[in-house]
Amino acid sequence: MTHDALRALLREVRTIAVVGLSPKRDRPSHGVARYLQGAGYHIVPINPGHEEILGERSYPTLAAAARDHAIDVVDVFRRSEHAGAVVDEAIALRPRLIWLQQGVVDAAAAARAEAAGIPIEMDSCLAVQHRILEV
Repeated sequence: MTHDALRALLREVRTIAVVGLSPKRDRPSHGVARYLQGAGYHIVPINPGHEEILGERSYPTLAAAARDHAIDVVDVFRRSEHAGAVVDEAIALRPRLIWLQQGVVDAAAAARAEAAGIPIEMDSCLAVQHRILEV
């Protein structure tokens, strides 16, 4: 996805599901989600171990969250070996973008997302790109 296309998309979307969002303030997922929340996005935490994170109801799965929210972006904070299952679950929900955070890489999952017509970014931080693109 080009920078211009990504900038335009991030200006249009409103709801970001953060898979693996930690309630711990010192974890990267928490900092990224807090930044995105401050930038005006509605954050939907996906973490089965918690009922609420960042003042939002936490869901055990993307599918459970999708029953209550239209999810525009799926931001994945899971190890690479677990990313494929999350991507497959996301594909079924048809988000406008799937984002695998810095250090998360799964080329086969990315190919499945692209084959389904869903753009995917890998091994990059959504918050950093948001700042760089000046969304």
